[in-house]
Amino acid sequence: MQQRIEQEWDLSIDPDTVRLFILKAKALSAAVNEDYDDGAEHEVEFDGDTHDNHHHDGLAEEASEDLTEEEFRELINDLNVDEAAELVALVWVGRGDYDASEWTDAVAAAKERSNKRTAKYLLGMPLLADWLEEGLEAIGA
Repeated sequence: MQQRIEQEWDLSIDPDTVRLFILKAKALSAAVNEDYDDGAEHEVEFDGDTHDNHHHDGLAEEASEDLTEEEFRELINDLNVDEAAELVALVWVGRGDYDASEWTDAVAAAKERSNKRTAKYLLGMPLLADWLEEGLEAIGA
């Protein structure tokens, strides 16, 4: 009979911090999806029949989205090397690049690629929130 081996995850990054990143990534993803659901510019209705295209011109709606992205970048940039590597490793585990049993290898590989563009790298992932959630679940954190 095979015994289940319990893995002790000694994370530098607090799982609650990762959950905050998940929420921020979902907010960013929702903002992008709302803006581009139909692939067209926003339409402004005047009389019920007449429509005019509304082009974004840097008003409050855009500023709030940019603030979320800026905040996300600042949070990532505030992480130390170990925390940033673990965040990237969680994405890789969640995406299926590594299995949870290969956690140490994933973190080591993330540290090797570590650079100042971690925020840009992560923000470029369309399923970032999902992969972070799946990574946390995979390691049981």
